[in-house]
Amino acid sequence: MALPVTIGRAGVTLLGVAAATALLAYGAWHWSGATRSELETTASANAAPSDVPGVPARERDSVDLSDAQLAYVKVEPVAEREFPVEKEAVGSIDFDQDMAVQVFTPYQGRIVALYAAVGNDVKKGETLFTIDSPDLLQAESTLIAAAGVLEFTTRNLARLRELYRTLAISQRDLDQATSDQQTAEGNLRAARDSVRLFGKTDADIDRIIAQRSADPTLVVPSPINGRVTARNAAPGLFVQPGNAPAPFTVADIDSMWMLAEVPEADSPAFRIGQEVRVTLAAFPGRVFDGKITTIGASVDASTRRVMIRSVISDPGHELRSGMFANFVIRVGPPLRSPGIPIDGVVREGDGTMTVWITADRRRFTRRTVKIGAQHDGYRQIVEGVQLGELAATEGALFLSNALATASR
Repeated sequence: MALPVTIGRAGVTLLGVAAATALLAYGAWHWSGATRSELETTASANAAPSDVPGVPARERDSVDLSDAQLAYVKVEPVAEREFPVEKEAVGSIDFDQDMAVQVFTPYQGRIVALYAAVGNDVKKGETLFTIDSPDLLQAESTLIAAAGVLEFTTRNLARLRELYRTLAISQRDLDQATSDQQTAEGNLRAARDSVRLFGKTDADIDRIIAQRSADPTLVVPSPINGRVTARNAAPGLFVQPGNAPAPFTVADIDSMWMLAEVPEADSPAFRIGQEVRVTLAAFPGRVFDGKITTIGASVDASTRRVMIRSVISDPGHELRSGMFANFVIRVGPPLRSPGIPIDGVVREGDGTMTVWITADRRRFTRRTVKIGAQHDGYRQIVEGVQLGELAATEGALFLSNALATASR
């Protein structure tokens, strides 16, 4: 009787194992099927429109906006605009060297005092510096002596004329006195002219003669109206005419130079007399006008560039030498082309330029375009759009982000 009991227990045990195995197998089959279905559903929901077969490319590049989203987009018809044909380059401001003067002393001597510094605006005739000139001292001494001789000969001639009336002297003596007086007059005129060459006025010369005092201080004035651009003078420095460096350099700053190096390939587009519009970082929003005056005769062998020089009008004396400048030169008649505001053009990650076109002001389609020049906040569209089409002029970037979000 023990055997049936044992067999019964073994049978129960084997039955339990078989049932458990079957249950696990069914559970594994059911779980794997459910997981696979859910994954397929999730992948299908997250697939980008461009990955769905059978969807046209135009539909894949389109987005539909809700009423709330439309508030971020502005739509306008594509209109024709005028785009000037221009060349742009970078240059630097410099003094007009044709209007810059190196101020030397006309005679040698030692500098006594300085009256101007670099950056000072000076008027024509305004004193720049003074020197102690031995040449001036010699000229003034000669002037004083000539004035004294003339005074003596004049008195002597008057006395001899009185004596001649009483027949106390001969005609020969009177003629000699007259000749001496005329010679003294000529010497005095020559002496005055010599002193005048040193910059002394007639009033200064009369004062020297009256006071019988020579002043060796030579005044060196500014020859033009302008700004002091360089000073190499110091008190006590011995200077000579023409010896470099000049004690002072003064430049007329009513006009300035703009120097630029343009690529060799662009050089044929430039002509002398072309108008130039210059902008500088120091004066945002300001435009300075000028004209091309010089085009280099050769190409720099190392940079393959050509020198362009323009004269820029600066009546307000605002420009400074060394300033960097951006300039634009119109090299041809303007072109009329479709134009879209800059905010309506988007540069994609692959470098292409796109705009967003709509027919119903709700569904927008991305379109690749070819762009051209930029002027007054508009971008020239060379290819890709037609006049009159509705385009997003604001919010184009928002549309691109919305399409990217939908794709993800």
